[in-house]
This record gives sequence, structure tokens and C-alpha cells, in this order.
Amino acid sequence: MDIRIEDISSVKKKISIEVAPERVDEEIQKAYRKISKNAKIKGFRKGKIPHSVLERYYAPQMQEEALTSLINESYFRALTENRIPAVSDPEILESGSLEKGKPFTYEVSVEIKPDVKAQDYEGFSLKKEKFSPDQDVVEKQLQQMRESRAELQVSSRESAVEGDSVIIDFEGFIDGEPFENGRADDYVLELGSGTFIPGFEEQVVGMKRGEIKEIELTFPEEYGNKELAGKPVVFKTKLKEIKEKSQPELDDEFAKEFGVDTLDELKRRIEENYREQEKNRIEGDLKEGLIDALIERNPIEVPEVMVEKQCDHMLDNAKKQLQSQGLSLEMLGMSEEAFRENYRHAAERQVRAGLLFEAVTRQEEIKIESSEIDAKLDQIAESSGIPLETIKQYYGGQDARGNLASQLAEEKVVNFLLEKSEVREVDRAELEEKKDSKDDEEQRT
Repeated sequence: MDIRIEDISSVKKKISIEVAPERVDEEIQKAYRKISKNAKIKGFRKGKIPHSVLERYYAPQMQEEALTSLINESYFRALTENRIPAVSDPEILESGSLEKGKPFTYEVSVEIKPDVKAQDYEGFSLKKEKFSPDQDVVEKQLQQMRESRAELQVSSRESAVEGDSVIIDFEGFIDGEPFENGRADDYVLELGSGTFIPGFEEQVVGMKRGEIKEIELTFPEEYGNKELAGKPVVFKTKLKEIKEKSQPELDDEFAKEFGVDTLDELKRRIEENYREQEKNRIEGDLKEGLIDALIERNPIEVPEVMVEKQCDHMLDNAKKQLQSQGLSLEMLGMSEEAFRENYRHAAERQVRAGLLFEAVTRQEEIKIESSEIDAKLDQIAESSGIPLETIKQYYGGQDARGNLASQLAEEKVVNFLLEKSEVREVDRAELEEKKDSKDDEEQRT
């Protein structure tokens, strides 16, 4: 077998393969033997059909089976012998004919995982946000917790105000005709929640119990249903009931609903959680800044198929998270195609960062020991409250343990790069100003 390899780009190769005549003949005979076992031709017994007759009736099937076998075998042999790190299925560019006694040639292109060598990855100048605590965070959180425990009660008021939950019947019309899925009865809507079409809730505010009103507005241009996007609509709406929230008192009894004995203890827990979350956010922002700096110094090309797979992963995670909240992409007015388009740049950036982190890990010979994985499992069990044995079972599989090792390796790389960088603490306003400037520059380009 003759194999020739040509670089199309840093992430794509063209492979030209010629299979010897003897191997072609073997595969043709093999295909005919397989076909003959089940072939049915009038006048011949099963399994006793002459070869010349098989060739006359089953040549197309032979071609399909023999070609599939030859290409699969020779292609994967070419990858193995030449250590080609393919990440996509092959795309056949050209294929010759399959003839007895003649070589078979074909060409494919395939995307590969690039051989990345990270350069100039020491000495970054980075800015880290200085932690400035929000003095009102505890009271804000307590108010949100009160609202989460609030109960809806029928209001004595005749008119709806923002913050009320109203029960309405509505039906939508476009050009005087009702449209599909545009009607609902006994629909519960919290005014001011922003969950309905922009402009609708504002026009319900002020309606009286029992009032019927025609609400006129226009569907947003980016609305998920393209048949409705940008079109004017009239919703015939009847307000049937007005309910308002009744919030519990902030006292020790309230605190017990959240697993602590006193209100003071609840306040301390809120403060601790807030500080931990802010610490993680600030460290996360610093890591993102580090990634930006690393990518800027290493403008590598990434395979399209890896970007698509990352998009798939992000989409799957988003759908699971929304499902856990009783939501879906469609409910947010977004299709899967729109999600992929919106997050494609982020997926490409994540792939690029992952390849560069792998390169630094390899170049700096960063290793993850079994003891480090065990320590991480202990940490996960402690922070989640899940028994250690359950955590160990979950990470017992090769894939799960490998993913955890990759995560730890990435953490080590980040720490290594930060140690080699100059990190200066600045106020949040300075970082936001820089981010706004960067966003404006990206929009211009």
C-alpha cells in the first residue's frame, strides 16, 4: 500500500492512498463469497450460483462492500502507521474505480488535532479585581429569601400594580386572525417579571378585575418563532383575578426554614457564602484574563470539528440547566441553531485555550499524581455533603477519572502561569472600563 500525506493547513491533511492489485482482488473475491451465501437468482440453488452469474447480477453490491472494506482498512492503517491524530471523519475528495487486477486509489481530507507548541507564556501583566464587599448584600439576600417564601393571596385592590400576580385569559390576533399557540386561559403572570413579550405586562398594569382590554404590541425581531418575529399583534386580554405576595417575618422561625437556629446565624452564613462566591468570581475573571493573554500571544488554528463538538457540549449543558428550572430554549425564544451561532465564538475560544493548556502541561512536564486525585475527591465529598464512597464510585470510570485529572492539570497550569505573571489588584470600575473598551473594539471589527 502506497500512502502520501500532504498538509492542507495546520489542522487538515490530505491523504492519498493506493491499494495494491493483489489486495483489491482479495477484497473482491471476499465480497462475492459473502454475497453468494444469501444470493437468490431464479434457476440456481442458494449458494451454488456460478461466479460469472454473480458478477452479472451483483456487481454493484460487490463494489459497495469491497470499497467500504478497502477504504476502512487502508485509511485506519494510514492513520496508525503515520501517527495522524485525526479528530474528524474522512471526507473523500476523489476515488478511482474498483477493477480486478488493478490498483485502487483514492484521496481523503481529514481534520487533525494540531501539534501546538505554546510560546512566550511567561511574564503576563494581568489585572485582578480588588474585593470590595457590598455592605447591603445580606439584607438584599434576606429580602430575596423572603420573596421565595412569599405566598400569593387574593388582593383587595381592584387594579393591578407591578409586582402583582394576575390571572388572565388572552388570545392573540395578527391581521384580525388568531395565530397558533396564541391563546391561554387562567394564565398566571407576574407583572414586572419580564417573562412575557416586551410591552405586554406594562399594559396589564392598571387593569381592573373583570376588565377586557385589547393590548397592541409588536413581536421582537429576534423572536424564536420566525413566522411571528417583527409582526404587530393584538392580544384580547381579560383580567380575572389579582393576587399579591404576603411575605413572612424575618425572625428565628424564618431562619429555621433554611437549616439554622437563629436569624443571626443565617446572616453569618449568607455573608460567608457571599464572600466565597465573590472570591470564586474574581479568580474566575482573572483566569479569563490569563486565557485572553495566552491566546493573544499564541494565535493558533483550531479544527472545525472540535469547535462543533464544544458547541454540542455547551448546548447540552444549557438544555439540562434550563430543564432543571422547568424551562427550555424555545420558552426563551431561542432555537438550537441560534444558540450555536451565539456561542460559537466562546466554543472556539475554549477549544483554543484547551489546546494551549495541554501544550504548556506537556512542555513543563506537569503531572497529576493519584494522591492529588484522591485529595480532590475528598474535597468534592466535603463540599457537596455526598459520602466519599459515592463520589469514588462516580469517578471510578476511566472517562470520569480522566476528566477530573484534566481539570486538575488545568488548575496546575493556571497556577503556574499566574506565578510567572505580574498580577496587580485594581478597582472593579477600572476592569469594567477595560472590558467596555474591548467590547466596543470587537463590535467595530
